[in-house]
Amino acid sequence: MRVRPVAGGGRAVEVPPARLAGWFERFAERHGGVRHTQLEPRRVRVAAADGAVAEVDVPFGGLAGPPAEHPGLHVDPLVAHLQRPRRIGLLLVRLGGHSVGIAEAGRVVASATDRRLVHGRHRAGGWSQQRFARRREGQARRALHAAAADAARVLLPRLAELDAVVLGGDRQALDTLRADPRLAELMARAEPRVLDVPEPRRDVLDQAAARALAVEVVVREPGE
Repeated sequence: MRVRPVAGGGRAVEVPPARLAGWFERFAERHGGVRHTQLEPRRVRVAAADGAVAEVDVPFGGLAGPPAEHPGLHVDPLVAHLQRPRRIGLLLVRLGGHSVGIAEAGRVVASATDRRLVHGRHRAGGWSQQRFARRREGQARRALHAAAADAARVLLPRLAELDAVVLGGDRQALDTLRADPRLAELMARAEPRVLDVPEPRRDVLDQAAARALAVEVVVREPGE
């Protein structure tokens, strides 16, 4: 399970749907039991007896029904929601590389991956730096154009079949793609969470297909 620190304290743990019920049971054991579980369409909050809290932002349209509070541990609706079969569009972009695909049940069934040369930043001054910067900007522009073209070719024809769109990679590069009119409808379907991925390759896309179904549980210990 991937773990990362969270701004303001705490940690985010990436948990696959099949392990989520067991994860919460172990959370309850470590913290002396659970006082209550708050279910909201877009958030689930589990409060432990010792003051620890575990929260999940609910993806894929959220939970059905009105907000409710239940005594003890009550995450079955969340687990059932996450375990439903879904067809997901994936768009992973970093400057100089991209990978686009469609995943069913966590497995890639259609994809396109490409890598374009984009030079690193030039630290020397003067005209040389300016020429290098212009060349780098041109390389980056062509790389992102190729990413948008593959996203349009692979994902747009099947957009109506997708249950969700999950993005990954560099946020600045993704913001550039958001401004592409061809991808407006695709980007409007994107989940809020952006996967942190290395340079997109086919094996990275395969990993992202499984990770797209997982959720991050944000855990804050007592006093955090």
